[in-house]
Amino acid sequence: MNTHDLQAFVAVVESESMVQASEKLFLTQPGLTRRVQNLEKMLGMELLDRQSKPLKPTAAGNEVYALARNVLRAVDDLMALASPDNEPTGEFKIGVPPFLSELALAQPVDRLRSAFPKLTLRVTAGWSPGLLQSLERAKVDAAVVLLPEHVPLPEGMQATLLAHKPTVVVAPRAFKLPKAPTTLAELSGHPWVLNQDGCGMRSALSRAVAAAGLPFNVAVEAFGSELQLSLVARGMGVGLAAPEVLARSPYRKSLQVLDVTDFKSRLNVWLVHGALPKRLAQPVALMRDALIDELKNDTADTPR
Repeated sequence: MNTHDLQAFVAVVESESMVQASEKLFLTQPGLTRRVQNLEKMLGMELLDRQSKPLKPTAAGNEVYALARNVLRAVDDLMALASPDNEPTGEFKIGVPPFLSELALAQPVDRLRSAFPKLTLRVTAGWSPGLLQSLERAKVDAAVVLLPEHVPLPEGMQATLLAHKPTVVVAPRAFKLPKAPTTLAELSGHPWVLNQDGCGMRSALSRAVAAAGLPFNVAVEAFGSELQLSLVARGMGVGLAAPEVLARSPYRKSLQVLDVTDFKSRLNVWLVHGALPKRLAQPVALMRDALIDELKNDTADTPR
């Protein structure tokens, strides 16, 4: 069995696209297709549902994908053992939520690349439920997830608590809302500007609104904190933000932080992984410590 064929198939499954997988592996698309076809011929089964958009593996392909990932990780481990200085090599795949990629990832990535230059870091951004699913399916080696305090992590995972992050409710100053404490009921006449389903902040808000028996009117779903804050500042509705993001936003002077008495949300930031190959033990530990330092240092004042 040719490991290059396995690598090609894994890249296609993870990219959900022949074009993106060929670019990732620096192959022509016909060359990538031949590698996947070689694997299918050798195993005697179709591994991809070529009618699906985006491209998905068949049921057999899902099983082969999981096994292929294990084989490729084992090859990386063998190569690491063969390295004269035992320096970590191969790939380290980590999934992160959007807030982290915007706020606190630059320094940890710099430290990782400086310490382990032979290790290829692949960062995937996504919402926490999807990242946990990717971790369970071995699409990533580790993930940083953002979850409400009362939400448990999946069993069988090793987790390190990196930080607690509060959430604030923001409204445009143009709404001229009173500075006195308010409630979700008093805000229910305004629509919300939020991330898509899967966002930890939105999930916490959705639970609080449902517990209060109130309507949940989402006017705009928008990806990215700055876009959301710009929409709130322009009067599209009220929204949620991490205090650090709000403090750095160019729209902060147009926004008012509300004291919502029945919604005091604080999210836990976790680094989660399963059993790690030996070559990734040090990189994951370094990433963990760097993220703790970066999140601890990010204590910008929240504008009022």
